[in-house]
Amino acid sequence: MVVPTTETLKQVLGTSTSTRSCSGVPNTPPRLDCVFAGYDPPLYFVTFNTSRRQKLLANEQTHQAFVQFAKQAELLGISIGRYVVMPDHLHLFVRGNVEFILSQWVRLLKRRLSKSISQSSPHWQDGFFDHLIRQAESYSEKWEYVRQNPVRAGLVLSPDDWPFQGEIVSLEAQ
Repeated sequence: MVVPTTETLKQVLGTSTSTRSCSGVPNTPPRLDCVFAGYDPPLYFVTFNTSRRQKLLANEQTHQAFVQFAKQAELLGISIGRYVVMPDHLHLFVRGNVEFILSQWVRLLKRRLSKSISQSSPHWQDGFFDHLIRQAESYSEKWEYVRQNPVRAGLVLSPDDWPFQGEIVSLEAQ
């Protein structure tokens, strides 16, 4: 097994040493610096969808690719908390280090998951949704909503029965 170098991991997992605003969040308007400064490092709730909402994701191969990517990210100070992989979209909570660039990281995650999908491209809708978690209550509420997704979709009777969910690292809102 080849062990990647730190520099290779930085490229693969979406970290950079580029210039950042004082909030640590690139490309944010200056007026938001005060908001982000209180959440250092920020905890994000992220959702992204498959192209045309194709059911490509809820399988063991894609789930394992996600878990492997998440564990590699830990080596660079990028923590993925709770997550749910649905057939056509993915929800997760993530917190990065000072070099973390969310948009780049999501792009690389999509690229990695695409390697586990046997169907031809395109696999993804453009972009993603992200929300800054500001309070522990918000984190709990969002997680409960996400956790219930497989039940609302009629895939299982209880959220604990959904096999494509978990928690890589325990995260808390600060």
